Amino acid sequence: VQLVESGGGLVQPGGSLRLSCAVSEFTFSRYVWAWYRQAPGKARELVASISSVGGSTEYAGSVKGRFTISRDNAKKTVYLQMNSLKPEDTAVYYCNTNEPYPSPFYWGQGTQVTVSS
Repeated sequence: VQLVESGGGLVQPGGSLRLSCAVSEFTFSRYVWAWYRQAPGKARELVASISSVGGSTEYAGSVKGRFTISRDNAKKTVYLQMNSLKPEDTAVYYCNTNEPYPSPFYWGQGTQVTVSS
């Protein structure tokens, strides 16, 4: 099973990016999926999560109102729309499940997001 994140890049403060996470797993739709990020020298943190049918979302306080998580179960893909980006959003972004038990999926390589002028 692979988690392949894409869509990162260099963007100026105030800009936008849309991240995608393609999952090669037929049980994709059963899981709560989430985006995480890890900045240099910091622990990985949960950014946003979305329920299995997409009806419920949760966000870290630092991104609420700026980021939107969504999913397409048919395409087995999770998205993260990031608007009004700030330098403190700079990190490597990863997707994985967010369940009350260890994820059965190995972490992917992530996608680098750099917000700088």
